[in-house]
Amino acid sequence: MEKHIYQTYVQVLKEELVPAMGCTEPIALAYCASKCFDTLQDEVQSVDIFVSGNIVKNVKSVIVPNTGGLKGIEASVAAGIVAGDSTKVLEVISIVTNLQKEEMRHFLDSISMKVQAIESDCALDICVHLHGIYHNAKVRIAGYHTNIVYIEKDGEVLYESGVVASSDSSLTDRSLLNVKDIYEFATTVAIEDVQDVLQRQIDCNYAIAKEGIENNWGANIGSILLKTYGDDVKIKAKAYAAAGSDARMSGCEMPVIINSGSGNQGMTASLPVIIYALEEKATQEQLYRALIISNLCTIHQKTGIGRLSAYCGAVSAGVGAGCGIAYLKGGDYKTIAHTLVNALAINSGIVCDGAKPSCAAKIAESVDAGILGYYMYKNGCQFKGGDGIVCKGVENTIRNIGRLSRDGMKETDKEIIKMMCD
Repeated sequence: MEKHIYQTYVQVLKEELVPAMGCTEPIALAYCASKCFDTLQDEVQSVDIFVSGNIVKNVKSVIVPNTGGLKGIEASVAAGIVAGDSTKVLEVISIVTNLQKEEMRHFLDSISMKVQAIESDCALDICVHLHGIYHNAKVRIAGYHTNIVYIEKDGEVLYESGVVASSDSSLTDRSLLNVKDIYEFATTVAIEDVQDVLQRQIDCNYAIAKEGIENNWGANIGSILLKTYGDDVKIKAKAYAAAGSDARMSGCEMPVIINSGSGNQGMTASLPVIIYALEEKATQEQLYRALIISNLCTIHQKTGIGRLSAYCGAVSAGVGAGCGIAYLKGGDYKTIAHTLVNALAINSGIVCDGAKPSCAAKIAESVDAGILGYYMYKNGCQFKGGDGIVCKGVENTIRNIGRLSRDGMKETDKEIIKMMCD
């Protein structure tokens, strides 16, 4: 593999597989608010919050961790101001005292907070404007969850990135991703170059999945699957991914390792592969290489789709998990490519209507499609070019999915947001 491509793939994994505590959209709000409060250096008198529609959608129904069960945009911002540590980025409210939880509620009761939905070219767009006694401050995040593009204090611009907010252009170039090179990278990479990020993903995501299975979180999709259908590995793979999501959507205060800006996607891409590796007694190196396949295949699909859209990101991650499982089972590049296309043909109709408990059920279905996509090809069956949106060639099919979600579903996204707001 060319050195430039190799280094790019390593860097992409390091950029994407990072820890976050709580659903990443509320946490991005908290991070933005915490950074703004750091800039203000004054007592807050009022708050103006400007957000894109997809932020409204993904913050509305999910519990913000370490807040005592609070939900919503205002709660996320209040948490960042009262208890945030901006140096922790997506773990900005990971350490919160009981006193601070009380202070959050007092802040919400006593401080004027106005939220305005804005039209933006960027699906992920957040601006927090704090008004103090003596000072004002403004911070904007756009493009992806930690991408601060603007900082202002008392009318003076302290930082402006100059990066187009609607793109991920400040990140490592994802256009080099393709399934053939992903397979080659996974089979040849020096494990020490990626071991730390992958082991962290295994440890964090498996821990929250166990919490979701063993205790009462959300809709309990994981435990219902096991109780109803048994503990066959194919059921366990779905159940553990769903259980992690149920815990996280319901405010569990355990970190997860995200993928493409989403903890649900990070868990969906990794947990089914981890479960298969445990069941089949795979070596740790085999698990690492399979996780490279699943994570990079997920990121590759999401590159064309975007961070937030009307297309459910769990589908991309479930497809990625199917590819990782195919690799664990001895599949070559051709097997992985056909697994990916089959899985996309099965499940590319799930819409994203925000972060909430039903994400766990969508995750279970997406993992099922990934696994079925593999077993179809193993049994000599496949969907072919011309079958609906499937094209000849895995890269062409991935491009079609990007086009479907990015262009075709723009109006769908607007209608979903209107329904949720109504």
